[in-house]
Amino acid sequence: MKSKMNDIDELIKETLTTEEAKFYDELDEQNFFQMLGGVFKGKNSWLAFLLHIVNTAVFGLLIYCIIQTFDVEDTNDLIIWVGACIFCFITMSMIKIYVWMQIHRNALTREIKRLELQISSLSSKITE
Repeated sequence: MKSKMNDIDELIKETLTTEEAKFYDELDEQNFFQMLGGVFKGKNSWLAFLLHIVNTAVFGLLIYCIIQTFDVEDTNDLIIWVGACIFCFITMSMIKIYVWMQIHRNALTREIKRLELQISSLSSKITE
């Protein structure tokens, strides 16, 4: 299966111009760190940086809430600090889910661009 994919990729590269082939190579599979770095590029990079800062601040607040949870003696205060810990966990989880959705969106966009490039190369080959 892997060799068939490589054969198809080579066949597509042969039909493309050098500029299109270079663009096609940029659309290749990415590792995790490249995908994560892709979140911090583009139109919404400011939002990714802001969410990263908020996530760090909420993590600091979580540590503070955990420390306060162990220091209280009243049950009502304990419930409040545990509730704050749960809120921090939920907030951090939501931010991480948003980042994972952005990674997934970028991967889908990259695959759609690959398909568009393959269709255009095949259509130019059919017209010849």
